[in-house]
Amino acid sequence: MRNNAEVLVIGGGPAGMIAAGKAAEAGHRVCLLEKNKEPGKKLLITGKGRCNVTNNCSHEEFIEQMPGNGRFLHSAYRQFSSRQLQEFFRSLGVPLKIERGKRVFPQSDKASDIRDALVLYIKKNQVDILPDSQVIDMKEENGQWVVMTHNKKRLKSQRVIGAFGGASYTKTGSTGDGYPLAKAQGHTLIPMKPSLVPLVCSEPWPIRLLDLTLKNVRVEAFTLAGKSLGEEFGELAFTEDGVSGPVILTLSRALSLYGVSPEKPVKLLVDLKPSLSEEQLKNRLDRDFTYFQRKHFKNAFAKLLPKAFIPVFIQQSGIDPETPVHQITKEQKSTLLKRLKGVSLTVVKTRPLEEAVVTMGGVSTKEVDPGTMESKISPGLYFCGEMLDIDGYTGGFNLQAAFTTGYTAGKHAALSLF
Repeated sequence: MRNNAEVLVIGGGPAGMIAAGKAAEAGHRVCLLEKNKEPGKKLLITGKGRCNVTNNCSHEEFIEQMPGNGRFLHSAYRQFSSRQLQEFFRSLGVPLKIERGKRVFPQSDKASDIRDALVLYIKKNQVDILPDSQVIDMKEENGQWVVMTHNKKRLKSQRVIGAFGGASYTKTGSTGDGYPLAKAQGHTLIPMKPSLVPLVCSEPWPIRLLDLTLKNVRVEAFTLAGKSLGEEFGELAFTEDGVSGPVILTLSRALSLYGVSPEKPVKLLVDLKPSLSEEQLKNRLDRDFTYFQRKHFKNAFAKLLPKAFIPVFIQQSGIDPETPVHQITKEQKSTLLKRLKGVSLTVVKTRPLEEAVVTMGGVSTKEVDPGTMESKISPGLYFCGEMLDIDGYTGGFNLQAAFTTGYTAGKHAALSLF
């Protein structure tokens, strides 16, 4: 291991690895510092271990799915798009597949295939990998960057690429180390908040449904004043203290920005049958009640609702479960229809930042060149990945942003040395 490098990359996540590999492709001496024993630890748990590596979308769709400063990524995405990323992994011997919602996964459904391909890529390009190296200080001295690690290693480099990661999934090493170092260089930090994170509800009953996922539901979030914070269609899952799943993770960004708390709760309304109008649902309920007319009320929903959800729904209805179906009144049916079109949950907070999929906030994009990822404040310093104030919805967009910004930083750090 050399103590000097032309390009020093801090952080061995997806952004850092592709940045290091791209810079090394140009023939420069590149060193990658990683605080874990090996790079790519967080990649291994993305997409529930399958790694939703990108989304097979257009340029415009990608920007739309990045609500956190997506416009900043226009130039970088032109340099390294989803199509280019997919070709990159295929060239490394990783076959890919496209699933619902244009989500792209390795054919093997193994995140380790993506991580291993990236490690092989940087090793083939002769990147020096220095594991167990947490950076605690970096500064510019006489035209060179000097970087210090926790174990007292001192390295010099002409260019530094900060790919520290965010402050979510702290068990993987993303503990926000880069933020104070960026601030020390004069950069503005946008306050960090959780995004793509489960929600905590005040109701006690979600814990009874831990193994249940509701598919094809519509969820809308409202403030207590009745203002909509957004709605999503898809899958909802239950947790010990609330809800999760794709629709919830997407909605969580707006709730996090709103500042949901016990003092500012948010109401969720879950439409269990969004494909049916109220009139169609009424006719369906009438047919089911005719079919089950000799049964008790608790046994009348076998055709309409998932088995595990029925006891909760019966309790929520306020109707005695032992009531014969043929004795259900018109008013009670009307109440049931409203419940089916709007099961209510009260969100009192998000799960903490360290449990979020993505960190919202970070280094202000106003202080970074969007075409090169170089700092406008500290020449020779580049930023990429989650430590930038960029974030997107679920579906492969955040990983694409990491690869896009990493590629751009590595490319231009290398070009600046010629």
